[in-house]
Amino acid sequence: MTIKNKLRAGFGFLFLIAFLCCSLSIFFLNNLSSDASEILKDNYESLKYAKNITSALDESQAGLSQYQISTIENNLRKQEKNVTEPGEQQLTNKLRLEFEHLKVLKTIQIDAELELRSQIRNVLYNIMQLNMNSIEKRNNNAQNTAHRATIIVALIGSFCFLVAFTFVINFPGYIANPIKELTGRIKEISNRNYHQHLNFKTNDEFGELAIAFNLMTGKLNEFEHGNLANILFEKKRIETIINSMHDAIIGFDEKYTIIFANDVACRLLSTNEERLTGKHAHDVAMENDLLRNLLINDHLKMKINTDNREDYYSKEIVPVISNDKVIGKVIILKNITEYQQLDEAKTNFIATISHELKTPISSIKMSLKLLQDARVGAVNSEQKQLIDNIDEDARRLLHITAELLDMAQAETGKIRLNFGSTHPKNIVDYAVKALKFIADQQEITLNIKCDNNLPYVRADLDKTTWVLINLLSNAIKYSRPNTTVDLFVKQNKLDGIEFIVQDHGQGIEDKYLSRIFERYFKVPGASVEQTGTGLGLAIAKDFIEAQSGKIGVSSEIGVGSRFYFILPVS
Repeated sequence: MTIKNKLRAGFGFLFLIAFLCCSLSIFFLNNLSSDASEILKDNYESLKYAKNITSALDESQAGLSQYQISTIENNLRKQEKNVTEPGEQQLTNKLRLEFEHLKVLKTIQIDAELELRSQIRNVLYNIMQLNMNSIEKRNNNAQNTAHRATIIVALIGSFCFLVAFTFVINFPGYIANPIKELTGRIKEISNRNYHQHLNFKTNDEFGELAIAFNLMTGKLNEFEHGNLANILFEKKRIETIINSMHDAIIGFDEKYTIIFANDVACRLLSTNEERLTGKHAHDVAMENDLLRNLLINDHLKMKINTDNREDYYSKEIVPVISNDKVIGKVIILKNITEYQQLDEAKTNFIATISHELKTPISSIKMSLKLLQDARVGAVNSEQKQLIDNIDEDARRLLHITAELLDMAQAETGKIRLNFGSTHPKNIVDYAVKALKFIADQQEITLNIKCDNNLPYVRADLDKTTWVLINLLSNAIKYSRPNTTVDLFVKQNKLDGIEFIVQDHGQGIEDKYLSRIFERYFKVPGASVEQTGTGLGLAIAKDFIEAQSGKIGVSSEIGVGSRFYFILPVS
């Protein structure tokens, strides 16, 4: 039988006991009620009729009045219909006969009348005595019934109480004891003690649970002992793979105890694995400068001197997560010296080409100036259009080469800054003056708010102005005609001066905002007139961050874009 059916049977049994007690109580109460009603109903009515007849008979000693006859007749008729006891019918008939004789008896027959009255009284007395005896008998029956019911209900109630009490005491243990034993076995298994067995000799779910549990512990024990060699082999193979890698790998647990370090890492740290594994990382870092830099510095690229040469490494910290909990970390150092050298070569090449291009481009522009001078000679309209086109292309080439040179400076970390203390309004005035003509041509209104009471900033005036010009130029480029570009300058909560450029153009999608300051990145969908080299914002970021500042952007489609940068107060 299943546990569900056993629970049903147990609670059904308790319900049956309660129903049995209630049924017996109702049965005996009905018997008592029936006996009591018999006592009070028929016999009491006969006594009442006899009493009424006696009272009417005693109202006068000579003759019967019409009222007496009527009273006696009514009560006698009722008595004739209420005969319930043995012998009561004969007495009632005799009473009827004597009463009929009394009614026809003449008034002068006084002695006969008295004799009849006496006989009638005797009959009434016998009727009353008969019903009184019946009442007493039925009262005794009712008392016996009540006494018997009390004893039977008490016995059955005691029996039911004992059975229910036994059920309440034992049945919960039937459910709880196996669960308690199972809990204890599971705790033992959590301590890697797999020699656990359950012995539930029942044919219910507990029996099935014991079979499944014993099967599970057997498999766990087999896995624990049978696969230990495989686990050790896999551990050795993983260690071999880690040691054969060309990247330096150092593993820590959640308490920063060094778990492993491959050969490359030991070579870079100038120590051996025995002096690292099992030691706390901060204790080793007190005597090892490289490990201390790895733990403290957040730089993702670092230069390490090995074998009397400088090598470049990129640092990656990989958290080890198990069950949504960090149980350790792995530091990986990848040798990027070759890529660094290629990148430097690329940067030097771009810087050299850009520098070399500036001279011929400047010569072209000078020649164009001479061609545009009327003193040199007149040109027709077609020639003038060609000269204007060449001038525009030369201007763009000169702008691109200037941006490439600035990018080369930023990549090599050789940005030359001339720090000074200047008022934010000076930066704003220079930038607005440079772009006022372009804004007017595009029918763009520049709305400028710069308080004269702002504190001075510590900045490179030329490069900061270049950044602001770049932001304003982009805002004008991406704005529709007859709109406004806002330029706000204010002091923010971080004790810095914030320059904000807000346009009301089409805006930038959120998925592009994280890449907006990347080199050579261009927002898709822009027109030919709006696109540039993709270097301006990247160089602006380098210039601002080189001055210990911060630059950022926010945008909303259909509303516009908001570029800002923050410089420290002088």
